Parts: sequence; structure tokens; C-alpha cells
Amino acid sequence: MPNALSSPLSRRGVLAAGGAVGLGVALAACGNSDDDKQDAGAGGDAKAGPWSFKDDRGETAKADGVPKSIVAFTGTAAALHDYGIEVKGVFGPTTTKDGKPDIQAGDLDVTKVEILGNVWGEFNVEKYAALAPDLLVTAQWVEGELWYVPEQSKGKILKLAPSVALWAAETTVPKAIRRHADLAESLGADLKAAKVTDAKARFEKAAGRLRAAAKSKPDIRVLVGSASQDLFYVSLAKMSADTLYFQELGVKFVEPKVNAQGFFEELSWENIDTYPADIIMMDNRSSALQPNALTSKPTWARLPAVEAGQVVPRVAEPIYSYDKCAPILDDLAAAIEKARKVA
Repeated sequence: MPNALSSPLSRRGVLAAGGAVGLGVALAACGNSDDDKQDAGAGGDAKAGPWSFKDDRGETAKADGVPKSIVAFTGTAAALHDYGIEVKGVFGPTTTKDGKPDIQAGDLDVTKVEILGNVWGEFNVEKYAALAPDLLVTAQWVEGELWYVPEQSKGKILKLAPSVALWAAETTVPKAIRRHADLAESLGADLKAAKVTDAKARFEKAAGRLRAAAKSKPDIRVLVGSASQDLFYVSLAKMSADTLYFQELGVKFVEPKVNAQGFFEELSWENIDTYPADIIMMDNRSSALQPNALTSKPTWARLPAVEAGQVVPRVAEPIYSYDKCAPILDDLAAAIEKARKVA
């Protein structure tokens, strides 16, 4: 999920650390209806005339031709890149403090895109306008909110170009990938290209492997966690596209006693042993503390999964392409295959 451990959303308790939040996703996650496909169009056909795409808000973005000057949330831009669609500008975690690509940048060449903002609340409207944008694309974790588009400048930003928002919560990985592929195709991507079909085959093989691993070890329990200096967050699997899909494949997850919003539970470090777990999946984003930063916390060190070396990274905000999601499935399958019951 979008952990904005330091974001306004997180402070309102809407977004969980490592969990995903979304309202009304049941409708949005169903994929394209025939009308949706007509709106999106095929990449090749769309080049001949007006372009349109119906997004997961139910809104239709329109342009006189296929957008060329595209600006997108970094992770969304990375997914489009995997389908051969390039963007001119990005916003969201793009580079680390040492200037290297952030994990959410995927295979993007971060030196060739205009970075409009690299942290929460940062979006340079002037630079955005200078790009003469044809289209803005981002994720949607909460209904009515555009991920990493600051609320205070949202009005100015949306006046400059059509926008598309794709659900990233309470959907599943295959559905989210499909929607990103739909958008890429409308922008001219060839979904029959070998790179795409080969990646899809790898994804399907990895899904089969994870299903088999989960079936072979039905007693293994997985905890979805994320760490901040003061709190440890345990997320409800069904609220995120990745963990909901893993659950559908048979993976058994710890179910926390979620707070009033229903997405995650906040635990003090003294109480992080509340839920026995054999594997701990830890939010791998730069906004969350990583396991090597938790060695000074004695309660962490004493967890059975930590003692057994059964702590694995969790890609909390997947890049929704087959190419990037296949390794996520393989990595979890490998962890379950190797895991022993310790809780």
C-alpha cells in the first residue's frame, strides 16, 4: 500500500503501513466492460483520430489525438515503460538521497524524465505546465484522491491536462495489471509484442508456483508488516492488491484486529509479538524502516520469524506490469517453500 507513514492520509488513519485502501473498488476492479474497451480503443486505431480512456473513477479522459506528453506517478510511469510507453515527467519517489533510482522507479531512466516532486506533498506546477502535458496518470488508493497529487494544488494541476486514475487498492494484481495494460494499449502499446507475452507467461508460471507452495505448506502463516520509529503496523491482507491475490492463491495471512478504518492495526514495539507468524513480509519502500534498522529493538529480535531468518521484503506498491510482478510471486513462493513452522 501506499504507506505514507508521514503523509496526511496516514495521519487521518486512512492508509495503512503496507496495506491498501480503496472505496468502491469492487466496481472499478472488474476490468473493462465492452463500453470501456470502446472508450480505450486499440493503440494502433487510436492514432488515426480522437483518443479517450475511461478510468477507474468512471471518468473519461479525452484528447484530439493519442497523448504524447505524458506525466505520471513514478510507479505508474514504470509500468507504462514496461509496455513501451514513455513519459516526460514523473512525481513521487523517483530517486534516493544518493541520487540512485528509487525502487518504485523500476526500469525508468530517471535521468531522462523531469522530476516534478520526489516526496509526499511535492509537485512543481510550473515545471508541469512547461512540459505542455497531454495527460496526467496516477494511482487511486482512496476514492476521490489522486496519489501524490497535492490536494492544495490539485485544482491548478487538473486544469492543465486530462487525467487518468487507476485503482491500486482492494483489487488484485492481475486486474491491476490488466488496467495498466489497457491504458498502455490505448496509448499505442503492442500487447502482442514478445516482451509482453513472455512476461505474461512468466507471471502465470510464478502464480502456479506460489499456489503450489501455499498448498504444500498450509500451516505457514504470513504477517504483513511495516515499521516506523514508534509503531509497527500489521495490515489486513484483503485490502491490498498484492496480498489479496496471494490470499486467493492460498497463502494464509495473520488477521489483525484492525482499527476503526478497517485496514490495519498499529502496535507499539512492546506488543509486536501479538500475532504469531512464520514469515514476516516487510514493506520495502524508502518511507519505511527496513529490518536492518530494527536490530536495536529487542522485541523485534525475539520474534520467531526473525530468529529463523524468515523475514522477506514486501513490494508494497507493485509496478503493475507482468514483468515486475512475476518476480514478486516467485520470491514469496521461494520463501514459503523454504519456510519452517516456527510460530
